[in-house]
Amino acid sequence: MRRTVTAFVGLLLVVGGPLLVAPWYGWGATPGAPVTITVAKGASLTGVANDLEEARLVDSQRHFRLLARLLGSDRPVQAGSYTLEPGVGWRRYLEAMQQGRVTRYTLTIPEGLPSVVIADKLNAEPRLIGRARVPDEGSVLPDTYDFQPGEPRGRVLRRMQAAMTKTLAELWPKRSKTTVVKTPEEAIILASIVEKETGKPSERRKVAGVYSNRLRQGIKLDADPTVIYPVTKGRPLGRRILRSELNADTGYNTYLKPGLPKGPIANPGRASIAAVLDPEPTDALYFVADGSGGHVFAATLPEHNANVAKWFAIRRQRGEM
Repeated sequence: MRRTVTAFVGLLLVVGGPLLVAPWYGWGATPGAPVTITVAKGASLTGVANDLEEARLVDSQRHFRLLARLLGSDRPVQAGSYTLEPGVGWRRYLEAMQQGRVTRYTLTIPEGLPSVVIADKLNAEPRLIGRARVPDEGSVLPDTYDFQPGEPRGRVLRRMQAAMTKTLAELWPKRSKTTVVKTPEEAIILASIVEKETGKPSERRKVAGVYSNRLRQGIKLDADPTVIYPVTKGRPLGRRILRSELNADTGYNTYLKPGLPKGPIANPGRASIAAVLDPEPTDALYFVADGSGGHVFAATLPEHNANVAKWFAIRRQRGEM
């Protein structure tokens, strides 16, 4: 059969076929702006040819089908969205769709994002369908996720949650003997606090070490984000914490009693989970911002108070107090 096709193509070239096969190889074609088409699941060659003609990537769907059958592979096309460039030759279109070289669409979930904002991001993505519910806090792994246009938002969310389940199952057995958390659920809770307290990767294990020390000694964590969470569900507060909020028994307020809050306050990333499962050995019990995006740590309250005074001085110089 292949010999017959080769002979037929050779005959076309001899008797004027170059014009017939030119589009297949892109001979004399004019480049243009990329065009995206979507191939439905189970689409036939005829359906794909019609889509290519409608997108003006081929000038005749019948011509495309003829050349595809004579010169192309007989493999089926794969579903998905494809970004195709005019002028590269029709064979490139067929090869891309047969090999599944789909256009990569991504959605990034930053570390420490609360679940209400994750739902907002999913629902704001116009290429997805359906509506995403607000997931349980701490159930989503921050990462960059691929999706296809027309995919249900709920399906993408389930992938994000499956990634968290898989990551926690991988990290939990590797936990250090120095960790204070007793269950994977506690690991997520403490990791969410670490995530909200520092955005500096190099500090994660030390912050985890400070909180581990405080938990061991029965000292309150005194973490501002745990006070804010029940007020805003993790969204920015936009003002200073009120005295009434510091005194409110919400189940999250770590200024009110020692121990972990009743649940996560954000969705922690892999690095923060790993940090609480293997905290840095330290004698520090306190930390405060240093004015440069990081923190300064202290083992004693007098040392900490001196560091706080320096931080307040920096804020006054900035006009923040």
